[in-house]
Amino acid sequence: MTILDVRHTTIYRYRRPVRLGEHRLMLRPRDSHDLRLIETNLNFSSPASIRWIHDVFGNSIALASFTESTTQLRIESSLRLETFALKRPAFQITPEAVSYPFIYSANDRLDLGRLLDRQYPDPADRLGSWARGFVRSHPTDTLALLADLNNGVAAWVAYQSRETEGTQTPIESLDRGFGSCRDFAVLFIEAARCLGFGARVVSGYLYNPSATATGAGTTHAWADIYVPGSGWVAYDPTNGTIDSGDLIRVAVTRDISQAIPIAGSFVGAHDSYLDMIVDVTVTPERSSTAI
Repeated sequence: MTILDVRHTTIYRYRRPVRLGEHRLMLRPRDSHDLRLIETNLNFSSPASIRWIHDVFGNSIALASFTESTTQLRIESSLRLETFALKRPAFQITPEAVSYPFIYSANDRLDLGRLLDRQYPDPADRLGSWARGFVRSHPTDTLALLADLNNGVAAWVAYQSRETEGTQTPIESLDRGFGSCRDFAVLFIEAARCLGFGARVVSGYLYNPSATATGAGTTHAWADIYVPGSGWVAYDPTNGTIDSGDLIRVAVTRDISQAIPIAGSFVGAHDSYLDMIVDVTVTPERSSTAI
């Protein structure tokens, strides 16, 4: 196990005082068999009242309301959590799904629902054709296909950090040949859905013990693929990893637009907004030991 401290600071700056609207924060992980939340703190530079809810996916959401005008909003989230590296054997997959193509069970298809559906238009079948290019034969090995697709995203698209809001469409990522971690995740997910896999977006943080991973020092996005017999398996095309223990899951959603860590509004002149600064650190507790 490893005990980690996660500090996520976001600062919004305005040219003149503005009235803040409600802010929606998706910053608190859920306890699971591979993660235990020990302590959490959420602080604002402006007085705020907080209401907690669970969204349609079961994610923990904080809704913050403000009463005072301000020229700066500072949001500080700190987490202390324990992660457990699962020493499970090679992926266990049901016999029916070992070879691709396969069909999910009736219950799985019903429950996966929209997670099987493509979210972006592809009128010329550009993405579909690209995704099918990773299918080596019929039938082919399911896990090898997913691994090839995971590596293929990074081989096709160069990583480029981007602070601006929004996400490229899969076609834009293919055409431009570069993207951020969220662009990588969306391209992988949409390609996997083209091939019939149930997929979802995962947002959270990346622990970088070797100082070689891409996407550390900020929020991170990757993909979960539903593999019968193994359940949800994490694929991080940005770093080419599968089921990595360095990924700290905060939230899961159908679409990347639903996985924004902090979203809010303000009332003021159109040129009031100056900029946003985000700083994320993930550090191990000195006394913790990975086993």
